[in-house]
Amino acid sequence: MDVYEAVVSRRAVRAFSDEPIPKDVLQRVLAAATRAPSSGNLQPWHVYVVTGEPLAELKKRATARALAADPGDDREYPMYPAELTSPYLNRFSAAAALRYKALGIERDDPGRPTKIAALNADAFGAPVVLFCYLDRTMGPGQWGDAGMYLQTVMLLLRAEGLHSCPQVMWTTYRKTVSQVVGADDGLVLFCGVSVGFEKEGVPRPRTGRADLAETVRFIGA
Repeated sequence: MDVYEAVVSRRAVRAFSDEPIPKDVLQRVLAAATRAPSSGNLQPWHVYVVTGEPLAELKKRATARALAADPGDDREYPMYPAELTSPYLNRFSAAAALRYKALGIERDDPGRPTKIAALNADAFGAPVVLFCYLDRTMGPGQWGDAGMYLQTVMLLLRAEGLHSCPQVMWTTYRKTVSQVVGADDGLVLFCGVSVGFEKEGVPRPRTGRADLAETVRFIGA
């Protein structure tokens, strides 16, 4: 797959089939992703690939917490700034409304928060979830490195005909995740990435992107 095609076709899929992913495909993707840039070649990411019975157990525990309206574990880092302003708030609101309406959850649904949490806790049906951790001693630069690494992983997954969905939501249930994957207290959960083949017959909304002029300035050209 052409690099441009991989970038354009990558999106956060929220409905996966249960078709299993061959281990050698995941190994190929993750081996190639080690070439992602990292300042000083620290390669600060620690990844746990969860599938099969361990993933089923994790989904079960997380879904139970979601359906019980469990507020979740204390966050170790904020998902978003406390005060989002325009244009960021507008982009966020539009994307949230679009993605969950496609899954049959309307904005005015009183059960919306619980339904959204339960869908996330099931990893949208994905048969594989990658959990990315960083050592607590790492700083903002290494968190940026982890983001570049995960983007590389997601583009390589597209080259294999697979889709993904990065989910910071898993940090809400970070203690449950750590119990299943065995991550020690010296690591901070960055996010989970659900992986699989897209489920057929499900709406495929695409969130818009800001016009290039809103986010890019050319200097000296």
